[in-house]
Amino acid sequence: MSGTGSAPGRLSRAWQRTRNEPGLLRNVVAMGLLMVLGVTAGAIILSNQRFNPPWADERIVYATFDSTPAISPGNGQEVRIAGISVGDVRAAEVDDNGKALLKLAVDRDYPVFDNARVVLRPKSPLNEMYVELSPGGPPGKELAEEAVLPVGNSQRPVQVNEVLGHLDDNTRFALTTMLAESDTALANAPATLPDSLRNADGLVADLKPVVDQLDARREKIAQLISALSQISTAVGGNNERITHLATNLQQTLEVLNKQNPALDDSLGQLPDVSAQLRAAMDGVTQLAGELDPALTNIRGASDKLPGALSRVSDSVKQLDSTLDVLSPVLAKARPVVGDLRPAVGDVRASLTDLVPISHQLDPVTSGLVPYLTDLQAFVYNTNSVASLRDANRGILRGLLQVTPTSLPLPLQGLATPTPR
Repeated sequence: MSGTGSAPGRLSRAWQRTRNEPGLLRNVVAMGLLMVLGVTAGAIILSNQRFNPPWADERIVYATFDSTPAISPGNGQEVRIAGISVGDVRAAEVDDNGKALLKLAVDRDYPVFDNARVVLRPKSPLNEMYVELSPGGPPGKELAEEAVLPVGNSQRPVQVNEVLGHLDDNTRFALTTMLAESDTALANAPATLPDSLRNADGLVADLKPVVDQLDARREKIAQLISALSQISTAVGGNNERITHLATNLQQTLEVLNKQNPALDDSLGQLPDVSAQLRAAMDGVTQLAGELDPALTNIRGASDKLPGALSRVSDSVKQLDSTLDVLSPVLAKARPVVGDLRPAVGDVRASLTDLVPISHQLDPVTSGLVPYLTDLQAFVYNTNSVASLRDANRGILRGLLQVTPTSLPLPLQGLATPTPR
């Protein structure tokens, strides 16, 4: 209790001494100002050196590169996502495969997936580097603490000396001159470049979907290469399966070798088949030769067919007119035919009895044939013997006389009858 109670007394006595002793207060104030200035300067220096407090909430991710030129861990080289600083490079080392392995500290607010890509980019012409991180996303899986991105997910920049190292002295001098002249020419670029170059922004915007598709394709190719690597590793490490596969292949080849006789027989039958095909083709060729004259005749007949059809059409029209004329006759003949139909049966029976007689009439008709001409002349010459007509038509004629005496007129005495 005495120790704790004496502390305010000691402070009070120290304060009284500082005020009462000449020059001591000035020294204490100067010391305090110096301490404040020192703390402020240290804070500013640490902030410029990107001091990383131990309580910072960060995720450690390792990225593998073929090479990492101009990387200086601990000097504030940034890790950026879309141009925004989200961490820094903490360390660099060489892995077991001879690749560069960078230790990246990334804010936990930005998850990183196994399909992420890391690219080393220069920040200035002095080759000051930073790491551009594309964090990826689904269907990739989120990386665990201190996970390692393979070299297939990284890309390093091409250094100028790598390009110029393949050029001779004259080419290097010409390239240097061109760069100096281009710097002068591009000083007034916004005012002197043509409008076509200003429209390049639109072209770049149009090409962005293509670049995105190419980037997606590159990621798929990287995944395919990784999968093929895993498959080749699995196949190379499983000698038993490869031996079994080779054994099965040998058995298959032996079975095919046993089938060679049947295959030879099939090939031996091919000449006969080809001969039959050749004969069939010859028959088809001969048929084609016979079809040509037939087609020619058909073509000629087709030329004459319109005229024949026209004449048939005229005949059909005349037949139509004839049928129109015959229609009344046929209508009147229909009752007569109906009346004659009962007599047809009796006539058919009579014809049966007349058939033997007709055979006996053949000599009579053959004897009368020479006299038919004379009989025709006799009939023609004797046609008027019993005819009641002459050159003046019918022979029945009358005479009519008209006189004044035959008429009941009062002038009967004025004239004498004149015979007519």
